[in-house]
Amino acid sequence: MPRALISLLLAAVLLTMAASDRARQAPAKAAAPAQSAPPAAAPQAGEKVATPQAPQRIIQVVNLVDVLFTVLNRRNKLVPDLQKEDFQIFDEKSPQEIRYFSKQTDLPLRIGMLVDTSNSIRDRIKFEQDASINFLFSVLRHGRDEAFVMTFDDEPQVVQAFTSDAGLLRDQIMQTRAGGGTAIYDAIYDACQNQLSHPPRPPGDQPDIVRRVMILISDGDDNLSTHTRGEAIEMAQRTSVVIYTISTSTQWIQLSQTDPDKLASRKTHLTEGDKILQDLADETGGRAFFPYHVDDLDQSFQDIGDELRNQYSIAYMPTNYVLDGRYHRIRIEVPEHKGYQVRARRGYFARANRENNSQRPSPSGPATP
Repeated sequence: MPRALISLLLAAVLLTMAASDRARQAPAKAAAPAQSAPPAAAPQAGEKVATPQAPQRIIQVVNLVDVLFTVLNRRNKLVPDLQKEDFQIFDEKSPQEIRYFSKQTDLPLRIGMLVDTSNSIRDRIKFEQDASINFLFSVLRHGRDEAFVMTFDDEPQVVQAFTSDAGLLRDQIMQTRAGGGTAIYDAIYDACQNQLSHPPRPPGDQPDIVRRVMILISDGDDNLSTHTRGEAIEMAQRTSVVIYTISTSTQWIQLSQTDPDKLASRKTHLTEGDKILQDLADETGGRAFFPYHVDDLDQSFQDIGDELRNQYSIAYMPTNYVLDGRYHRIRIEVPEHKGYQVRARRGYFARANRENNSQRPSPSGPATP
């Protein structure tokens, strides 16, 4: 074979081998980074290895108790001009430091009108209708205050949702009919939990500042509730609801009472149902009325409206606060003004909030369920 041909064949083989080597090296170069970081040093014996940690949540229990109240003089007239220094507050007989104090006037009202339509008040259904309508037309301000109507016999039922139209409320009240058992505590619990706990918000810079009130018209004779009286009172206290009760019972009524300032309480002896109504009002900072005629309540309704729009607010952090579910008694005094009476809820339950594991307080007191 000519020597020139052998040289050409040898050159072709060498070129083919070089191309193959370059093809094998190209992927490795592509996978390698342009500048590889030096490998991390292995931890020495006894040296802690740092691991990334999530940011920590700081949970703080704010055990602030907020109490709304009104002050009346010897003639049961409002006293609206007192200052922080005029008051002392006690939690389980232990004096507390007042952290916050304010006067709250002319606040929008959110009213729950609870009308007993059980068989036991059949003879007084007209009285109930007239009393509830008179209250709404005396107190409700169109476009500012709102109310709903709930009837209850075997179970509670909202027959008119929140509205500022007194005419709509009146129409629903006039359609009520009596019959069935009586579930007062269930009605109070349901009205506070589902209606008054998150009432319609008014416009303005402080949309959450409203006054929650319940007007309960009944004979006080509960025979069907699944909730207890204590549970109903606790729910009202948790949601800052003041309960005013109007008894439909006419037993032990003193018709000879003619003093216009006392006509709303003609009772000489309270029945068991009356005592329940009195307890519901006292525990939440309201008042109980025991009238005979609807006209006996005219002045009282005007007084209620004035009270609800002229209240004080005190907040304190209890020195003996423990989330043990125990009921704490509250007492507010005006030591330099003898004869003044303070109308406020009587206490609170120190419970953990089921809806928030951080145990933040409810608007009506310490963290509650």
